[in-house]
Amino acid sequence: MLAWFLFLSIIVSVVVYAVWVSPSRTFLFLNSISKSVKNIMGWGNIYRRRMKVFTAALIIYLDYKAVQQRGKWTSKSKRTALWEKAHERNAKRVLSLIIKLEGLWVKLGQYLSTRADVLPEAYISLLKQLQDSLPPRPLKEVCRTIQKEFGKSMDDLFAEFVEKPLATASIAQVHRATLLNGQEVVVKVQHDGIKAIILEDLKNAKSIVNWIAWAEPQYDFNPMIDEWCKEAPKELDFDHEAENTRTVAANLGCKKSPGESYSSNRVNVLIPEVIQSTKSVLILEYMDGIRLNDTASLEAFGIDKQNIVEEITRAYAHQIYVDGFFNGDPHPGNFLVSKEAPHRPILLDFGLTKKLSSSMKHALAKMFLASAEGDHVALLSAFSEMGLRLRLDMPEQVMEITSVFFRSSTPATEAQQNLKSLAEQREKNMKAMQEKLQLNQKEVKRFNPVDAFPGDIVIFGRVLNLLRGLSSTMNVRIVYMDIMKPFAEAVLGNINKTPAANAQWIYDTPVHSDVEAKLRRLLVELGNNDKILGIQVCAYKDGEVIIDTAAGVLGRYDPRPVQPDTLFSVFSATKGITAGMLHWLVDNGKLKLDENVANIWPEFRGNGKEHIKVHHILNHTSGLHNALADLRGENAFLMTEWDACLKLIEASQPETEPGKQQLYHYLSFGWLCGGIVEHASGKKFQEILEEALIRPLKIEGELYVGIPPGVEARLANLTLDTDDLKKFSEMRNRAEMPSTFQLNNISEFAEYLPAFFNMLNVRRAIVPAANGHCSARALARYYAALADCGVVPPPHSSASNPPLGSHPHIPKFPSKKTDEKQKGKVDGGLKNERSDGRQNVYIRIEEDDDNDEEKCSKSSRDTSKGAGPENKKGKIFSNPRVHEAFMGVGEYENMCLRDGVFGLGFRRLKSKDGDGSYSGFGHSGMGGSTGFCDVKNRFAMAVTLNKLSFGGVTAKIVELICSELNLPLPEGLSGSGDINRPLIN
Repeated sequence: MLAWFLFLSIIVSVVVYAVWVSPSRTFLFLNSISKSVKNIMGWGNIYRRRMKVFTAALIIYLDYKAVQQRGKWTSKSKRTALWEKAHERNAKRVLSLIIKLEGLWVKLGQYLSTRADVLPEAYISLLKQLQDSLPPRPLKEVCRTIQKEFGKSMDDLFAEFVEKPLATASIAQVHRATLLNGQEVVVKVQHDGIKAIILEDLKNAKSIVNWIAWAEPQYDFNPMIDEWCKEAPKELDFDHEAENTRTVAANLGCKKSPGESYSSNRVNVLIPEVIQSTKSVLILEYMDGIRLNDTASLEAFGIDKQNIVEEITRAYAHQIYVDGFFNGDPHPGNFLVSKEAPHRPILLDFGLTKKLSSSMKHALAKMFLASAEGDHVALLSAFSEMGLRLRLDMPEQVMEITSVFFRSSTPATEAQQNLKSLAEQREKNMKAMQEKLQLNQKEVKRFNPVDAFPGDIVIFGRVLNLLRGLSSTMNVRIVYMDIMKPFAEAVLGNINKTPAANAQWIYDTPVHSDVEAKLRRLLVELGNNDKILGIQVCAYKDGEVIIDTAAGVLGRYDPRPVQPDTLFSVFSATKGITAGMLHWLVDNGKLKLDENVANIWPEFRGNGKEHIKVHHILNHTSGLHNALADLRGENAFLMTEWDACLKLIEASQPETEPGKQQLYHYLSFGWLCGGIVEHASGKKFQEILEEALIRPLKIEGELYVGIPPGVEARLANLTLDTDDLKKFSEMRNRAEMPSTFQLNNISEFAEYLPAFFNMLNVRRAIVPAANGHCSARALARYYAALADCGVVPPPHSSASNPPLGSHPHIPKFPSKKTDEKQKGKVDGGLKNERSDGRQNVYIRIEEDDDNDEEKCSKSSRDTSKGAGPENKKGKIFSNPRVHEAFMGVGEYENMCLRDGVFGLGFRRLKSKDGDGSYSGFGHSGMGGSTGFCDVKNRFAMAVTLNKLSFGGVTAKIVELICSELNLPLPEGLSGSGDINRPLIN
């Protein structure tokens, strides 16, 4: 129970804490404070106010400490009553102190009075009178202020003026009156001398916060107090409040006539009309309403409290996300409920308002929606856009804290449990931070994870807390995610998504060819038809870039443009990359296609897998097509655990005899290949990816399997084409797909795919079958090299900005650790020992330039001549028949199932209306991203996109480009009208 006091003591007076921790520092600090503010209001007045705070806080502290000690010797049945009496005593002390001090202390008391979700009932019941029931100022003082402001007598202004105020609060009190024309009004009159008190309290608060930041760096509240010092004085200008009132009323489209219709995102609230104002007096239309704390009247009128609080919440969501201009003080005293049916909330007091820039409004909406959808990438992007910088990389904890920020409110009856839950979560996050930073307990308490904190979100945070407190006070439960989401979506849902709404929808890069100009017109057409959100297309012909286009936006709620270096999740297009790594190991003598996997990977042996060979894995004929099918359900997050997935592979059992039936290994393919890569090379998966492909192709920073920290700002967010999802029922199952990956199964998890793969911990995982992140220009360059016998193309177009390969590329390698005994190396950086400890019997295939030149095309030879000596003189493969290996033809034909759609790791592509021979190979991913090449015509291209469909967009792009270049159309990557052949592998 001491937690109640700890919470209160921090807010009521952090000075007590300061004295307790460091009396000498505090004395020096107070001495400096006294000197600095001596000339503002007089030393005596400052001293008296400060001593009142010290005295009250010390008494409260000692009282609670005494109760804590007594509680140890009191029976459990009596302990609750002991604490309740202590709360009552100390709540009276706090109330008495606040009434004496006035000024900002009343604002503090109003805030505390709304926090029924975290404070004991005794405090709430007493402090709520601070909302509008403070002791009134004398009528003589009120009249003097009115007459001074208007320069007229009371009789010249009002036909009637009610002496007893309707309400008295921190800055002003309100009287009912009647104008000379008979209109009923309320007159808000500022307290005499309140401005000097407020300014003094602000300066004192600023000094205290400065000292705390010096003494305890982890508690640096300067951004908050700075924002408060900037905004609070505006509340003292009633002309300013009058203008704010008019603005909010216009923004909300307030209608006072019952029964009028409202659109889905309009709100049904009332705001009094402004009649007249001066700096210190505000005259408003009188509205007859019921106070929110008048429970008896609310019940007598049959008012639904849940509906009222929901409508107030909607009004604030509209102000924040749609208007970017909101009232920063939503405590219960600033609301009434109209007595006339339909009973509507009446919003009052717009002195403290906050105006947001367009960029901040979008960032706040993005933060909310990212929290609602669990999108870590979008959340970190929102933080970056609003200027919130963190000192550590802990996305899971950041998401948890943000979710707490927008959590549903709890009734006052659940306050204690709510506090306990929050404390436990904070303790959990502190422990995670301690482990991450390797700090001791004292160090972690002093560590401030926030590097920069934007002042704009201070008032925003205060509003959310006040709204949560309001709902707790009214004893209702509000689900903020449901109520606020439509308003946040309204801001970002349609912003600059289509070419018609955004002149820069196509990213500004030079056009490389006539076909690229025609492609861009097609993309604009598809974008206006809402078939594209964000996309990249890159193509090579004869080793040269002929297309490099980026268009659209990064996400449904992220209006930033797609650029050439944007990273897209390409799902199963990753398999083509993983397969290339295996072929690279074969090319370097570390692996044989006809070797038993168990000879390379001893733990793989058993459960009938002894006869599975490497080529069975690449050809999808190992019989392990359903080996990891359970990962799609409750165990989905196990997919992010590399070692655990390898163990599942090791424990799996084939369902069919190896080499007899080709069934797509949609998940197992990646870890089967990944395990072979690591065991055959003695290196980690990502090390081989770097060595084999990234560095030789010079695509650093634009191709990853599992992203490293630092690239989040370049990630495109996935979403789903819901129109395509509805077509599942029309589709037929496919023979080459396993039973657990037929179209009816896919429909069960397609809806959650974007949310799952948008999660940062998933994006960072090494999932070699489905988690590649790349740009289209990096993927196209890879296939351009494969199309030319492994010859690395010339440098990418200098017109691309930023240049391909210019990003810092420092990936992490979190997969399998290298064993100490595997540290011997041979040429090319490859290990001389296998992971099972056996001596490697394979030797690297030596380079034979003459033989290569005879086998490869003349253009390939020309390209390779200027490539330099590194990496086999500009080649990533030395096998002159590597194309046959990829497609499973020629001398590799017996390793593949005849007439199967897959070769060795790639989908085989036939020319449509051709002679039936294979002309190329590639791999597509779920949703439409794809990469492929036409070997005969030295053509390669890639498409990356973030609006997942069944490949209709990709097929139209491929059809256009092939038609314009007079190239044969590859089967399986065309036929946009064939509903039964979606690009899902």
